[in-house]
Amino acid sequence: MASYGFSGLNKNLNSRLSNSTNVLNVSSLNNLILAVRVRSIVLDNTHPRFKELGEWNALGAIEYEEVTSPTLSPSSLSVAYSINPNIKSFPLLNEIVYVITFPDTNIGKNNTSSKKYYINNIGLWNHPHHNGYPIISTNLSPSQQKDYIQTQAGSVRRVTDNSTEINLGKTFKERANIHPLLPFEGDIIYEGRWGNSIRLGSTVNKTPNNWSSTGNDGDPILLIRNGQGNQIDQGWIPIVENINDDDSSIYLTSTQNIPLKASSTDYTSYSNGFNSSLGEIPIVPSKYEGNQIILNSGRLVFNATNDHILLSSDKSINLNSLKSVNIDTRKFVVQADNIYLGEIGLANQHLMLGDNTVEFLKTLVSSLKDMANYLKTLTSDPVTPNNPATFNSTLLPKATQLSITLESLESQLNTSPPVLISQRNYTL
Repeated sequence: MASYGFSGLNKNLNSRLSNSTNVLNVSSLNNLILAVRVRSIVLDNTHPRFKELGEWNALGAIEYEEVTSPTLSPSSLSVAYSINPNIKSFPLLNEIVYVITFPDTNIGKNNTSSKKYYINNIGLWNHPHHNGYPIISTNLSPSQQKDYIQTQAGSVRRVTDNSTEINLGKTFKERANIHPLLPFEGDIIYEGRWGNSIRLGSTVNKTPNNWSSTGNDGDPILLIRNGQGNQIDQGWIPIVENINDDDSSIYLTSTQNIPLKASSTDYTSYSNGFNSSLGEIPIVPSKYEGNQIILNSGRLVFNATNDHILLSSDKSINLNSLKSVNIDTRKFVVQADNIYLGEIGLANQHLMLGDNTVEFLKTLVSSLKDMANYLKTLTSDPVTPNNPATFNSTLLPKATQLSITLESLESQLNTSPPVLISQRNYTL
């Protein structure tokens, strides 16, 4: 019975990888797994062979030459495709990858149908920035040729300027100050080419990092970092993350203490004997030990396009700024048993009820205006003030009505609490 798909190809490959004594045939293995140098890569539709290689299905496909048989002829270059469709880690030009033979889309018709796939680039320099290695030629400057020739002789490559002439692609320019991360026992680290990384690590006591001063060995921590800050041009020296220097960071801790330099740690609103009502004073970020999530960057934006932003806390939510806290909205609603405004110990006046206060003042002003306008009419007639009949019939009722109004307003001010004072919301 014929074998199809992977089974058929695997049987075919196995027969080529072993001899009659069932011992691995190295010559056959070398023909199946090749070390090749990348000469071009399909990253968009501007590649010269974009349509020929499969258009967007060829995204990440490379043209290559065998390391042992370099060629300067573009027409003699072979093609290999990315082996992993889910994780994209495309090589740069002049990086070296392994090419291996696996089935292609015609396996349903021909169980030995195959094509070349490449495995991620080889870590020649063991560096996340790039691992390119050119064919030494006269196109390189004397210093650059010396750099690679010394490497071939066994020296460690240490580029100390930004004038690397190796062609790594259209836009990729080598930087001398990109550092790899220093690993610790048990770490799993994913590193980008530009100082961005994810470390699945742990507390490792007695080691030079910024998260192992507390807790026990093996306490988990997750560090996401984008940008390593300003570094010296010695990119071959490993470094560790530094939350105060890296451009943007997310730390997920368990027992660790992270020495974050917060922009503001003024917690005066919690102090001066009011802890029982306002909650305990927060521990400054640089002193806290325990499970927390820290986001640190030059700017933070939280944006909900369809629904709410909900902040919830078992103790308190602190808004802390060196300059101001601004709220711009169409409606501002606060529901609380007590609202405290002003500097603690000095602010001792209650909040006013706005609508009640306005109505109170309108009544008072209206009554006083009415009396004032009537008094003006009396002063225009010198006989009227001395006429008892006029006083009894006109001025006395006005005075009586004003007295009644003022007494009513006064009684409202004497209630407990006064009608103008909020019964729930007040300053200290």
